Amino acid sequence: MPPMLHAATERRRDPALLAAGLRSLRAAPITVPCLGIVVLLAWFAAEKGGYPISTWAPGGIVALALLAVALWTVPNDWRAVPRTVVAAAALLALYAAWSFASIAWAADPGAAWEGSNRTLMYVVVFCLFGLWPQRTQTAAVVLGLWVLAIGGIALVEALRVPLVADPRTLFSAGRFMPPAGYPNATAAVFLMAFWPAVALAASRRVPPALRALFAATAVVTFDVSLLALSRGAVLALPICAVLFVALVPGRLRHLVTLVPIAIACGAAVPSLIHLTDVVGVYQPPPGIGAADAAGRAMLAGALLVALVVGLVALLEVRRPPAEATAARLRRLGHAGFGAAGVVAVLAALVVMGNPITRVDDAWSSFKGGYSTDATGSRLGSGLGSNRYDFYRVAVRVFGDHPVAGIGADNFFQQYLRDGRSAETPSFPHSIELRALVQTGVIGALLLFGAFAAALAAVWRVLRARRADDLGAAVAGGAAIAFVYWLVHGSADWFFEFPGLSIAAFAMLGLAASLAPRRGTVPVLARPSFTVLAPRRAEVGVLSRPSSTVLAPVTAVLVLAGVALFGLWGSDHEVKAAAKTYVKTPNAAYERLDRARTLDPFSDRADSLAGSIAGRLGDLQRADAAFGRALARVPDDQYATLERGVIASATGRPAEAQRLLTRAAQLAPRDATTREALKIVRSGGTLDLAAVNQRILSGAQQFGR
Repeated sequence: MPPMLHAATERRRDPALLAAGLRSLRAAPITVPCLGIVVLLAWFAAEKGGYPISTWAPGGIVALALLAVALWTVPNDWRAVPRTVVAAAALLALYAAWSFASIAWAADPGAAWEGSNRTLMYVVVFCLFGLWPQRTQTAAVVLGLWVLAIGGIALVEALRVPLVADPRTLFSAGRFMPPAGYPNATAAVFLMAFWPAVALAASRRVPPALRALFAATAVVTFDVSLLALSRGAVLALPICAVLFVALVPGRLRHLVTLVPIAIACGAAVPSLIHLTDVVGVYQPPPGIGAADAAGRAMLAGALLVALVVGLVALLEVRRPPAEATAARLRRLGHAGFGAAGVVAVLAALVVMGNPITRVDDAWSSFKGGYSTDATGSRLGSGLGSNRYDFYRVAVRVFGDHPVAGIGADNFFQQYLRDGRSAETPSFPHSIELRALVQTGVIGALLLFGAFAAALAAVWRVLRARRADDLGAAVAGGAAIAFVYWLVHGSADWFFEFPGLSIAAFAMLGLAASLAPRRGTVPVLARPSFTVLAPRRAEVGVLSRPSSTVLAPVTAVLVLAGVALFGLWGSDHEVKAAAKTYVKTPNAAYERLDRARTLDPFSDRADSLAGSIAGRLGDLQRADAAFGRALARVPDDQYATLERGVIASATGRPAEAQRLLTRAAQLAPRDATTREALKIVRSGGTLDLAAVNQRILSGAQQFGR
């Protein structure tokens, strides 16, 4: 067959390749456990971003089981795994181990224990996705199903907006909350899937119907994310757009596909912003009309884009351009990208005005905290928040503990003591600062060294697959999903959202799994299409690791599963005790005893036991429980305050003053603690019930 005729025949077959990927599982059996993780990701995304322990702990047990099964049953040529992928997996494993080690010096070992287990889950998912090789088609199936799952969640949320009786129930201060329960995380859930949706919609090797579906998914995910009014997303989107168009092969295709998507999204913006303005004022009417308009705009845009992209894809299949025409179009795409870049820069300068002034204004608003001006959209209100103060405290803490950090997930007590804002964040709101503050320079080098190694593997994929646009779409789309998480997470606490972080590590591993295996050489299969074939003398043998390796690795996975089960069980017992203590206090105490046994580091069970005993008037039991809490977490400000109040109520003024002084040192901005200390110093006596009521409702009188 003549080469050109052979190429044309192959092109006609290309649209069926993605569907054929479903029949290629035997060639890449690791796809099956990876699809299991995709199911978890959809569950996590729909269930508060996977943030509750009751969600991510059982999900982590499933991930551990899937990795163990893969190690025992899925063969692999371990000698052929790219060195960059091996390095990334090893550095991530060391980072998880270092996080566990930080329990030894953490002020709150319970928080460090929880954070370390969460980190281990991310490492497990990366290894499951990255260490075994994927075929292009099977990797496309994994990526595509994840994108469609997130798109399905976005569609459900888009339909809820006009259908719910009162749209205000879905918003907080005008910002869309579901499904993550935190607006910035909600935006990230959908925007992480936006870029791979665009990549798959642009790929000529995806069937036209699916390309239309992916394009519609891109529109819906973008529109729903906009309702969250996330300023971090506004800053992250252009950065990811530049990286996507500049680095992922298929530049012209991506630009052409982005045009109708951008038009549809832009057309919906006025309706979406109007809806957020209406529900943000908390005044009748409840915004039914605005919700209907926003819902119609989202769905109409998605349908129109699906029609346009589907027709273009169908035309491309039936009348594919000749090779010479395709080459001219690619050159045109390169030139167009450069011209578009110049136009974008000029437009940005026109919109921004004097860039030095705008940067100075942005820095001033960032330092100045939340704006008191309630007019206009939140997206145009500057960068004001309390993050400047979060970062100030984080940098100071890092300066005090630069090498090893203060322990995984430890930040709450430090900010409670040194912060200036009214907020009490548990995390530094930055992936980079989290690594530096909590695990020190050692941990940061391990984590970001792993990211660099994995991205180096992805870069090899993009270079090796420049002509295979499905492989480029999968690797590039998945990598940009990770990059979005990293960029947006640089100014938010996304590392602690498993629904976001597991997706990021999974996508990074999926992109790296397409990296050329060691011992392969490029072979010209057809014009402009390079495949990789093994050097016969260097081909490894597909096998499982030896039992001397499998046994200890499996033991570690089993122990990790036991730890996650303990966290899950402890969380369940604590929540059950909080719900049932009024009717069955003794049963609640028994549950809390089990909870503290299941989680050997946290003070949650003891603090709740003390609170329950205090409410029931058993001050002796309450004091003992808070004492146990302080034995686990000596800097627990709440337990210290409660013990000080109990000491005052039971006639021990000297001890009460000592404990309350300590509580005031731990939380200098807490008005309740300051007032309680003032009363004790003046010879008064505190009432525990009144103090707790003040904590809950801000009542003014609590001493006698």
